[in-house]
Amino acid sequence: MRTLRQSVGIDAPLEAVFSYVREPANLAEWVPPMVEARDIVGDGEGQQYEWTYKLAGLLFNGEAVVVEEVPNELSVHKSIGAISSTWTFQFTPRNSGCELTLDIEYQVPVPVLGRLAERVIAARDERNLEAALANVKEILEP
Repeated sequence: MRTLRQSVGIDAPLEAVFSYVREPANLAEWVPPMVEARDIVGDGEGQQYEWTYKLAGLLFNGEAVVVEEVPNELSVHKSIGAISSTWTFQFTPRNSGCELTLDIEYQVPVPVLGRLAERVIAARDERNLEAALANVKEILEP
């Protein structure tokens, strides 16, 4: 398992950041390799959805469920499929906005991609996470 962790300060109301980030329908807007999230059922803890993610030029499909949610504090999404992962979103109040921290724990599908590709993908994942958080900041700040 690999783990990524990054944070960004966002000058927007915490409630607005939480509402936007935790909504699967928005994922493709701010997560660069996310192609789509679809078939969203429910809301909050227990919510389920399917996703398509592009990695190394290949499309991977899977399903996710929100396994824990505390409004305006925490949202944890667990995915199964070709790429198994857990995305933990933490929201911390800061002055006029909030700090968004995203921890991603995931398993790279090595049998499909190979060991060399695994190292290249790990470096790309760091850049994608940084870009994703920058996208949220750009979308939500006035």
